[in-house]
Amino acid sequence: MGRITVHEFASLDGVVESPDWTFEYGFTEREGAAIGAITDAASGILLGRITHEEFEPAWSVRTVEDDPSAPFFNDTTKYVVSSTMTHSTWRNSEIIGGYDADKIRALKESTEGNIFVSGSITLVRALLADRLVDELHLFVFPLAVGSGLRLFPDGGPQTKLVHQSTDTFENGVVHLTYGPA
Repeated sequence: MGRITVHEFASLDGVVESPDWTFEYGFTEREGAAIGAITDAASGILLGRITHEEFEPAWSVRTVEDDPSAPFFNDTTKYVVSSTMTHSTWRNSEIIGGYDADKIRALKESTEGNIFVSGSITLVRALLADRLVDELHLFVFPLAVGSGLRLFPDGGPQTKLVHQSTDTFENGVVHLTYGPA
């Protein structure tokens, strides 16, 4: 049975939307290794429509020479949650329809290895609410951006998690790992 592992870049004030603000911090070797460990354990990728549409043009043209993560993003099956999208030109993409917790549970049960999720905030919020996230990896940057979409919105449901690990990188980014309570 598969496990859902979520990876998000977040600011100190919880913003996860359009994390262009991460660029000024660079990307340390240890940070890359931490993300690589998450993707290396994954045999599938679960994405919402918007993140799929943002990732496709960026990743589909990259090779391993451009970025060591390119084979993972291009060769791994991508399950796209969307009620409006009917096809994708990004290889190994499968549109699974609108969000349905039972469909995601079935995907977990039929998958060997982890299912990686990145971005896809609407999807991640639903997965958290339905207690389908097995690991939440937050890479928190030492910056408050002031406004933007947050992973846990005002007025959202209370979500209890259990701390699993913490790692701090040379650039000030903190990797927090949580599991379900």
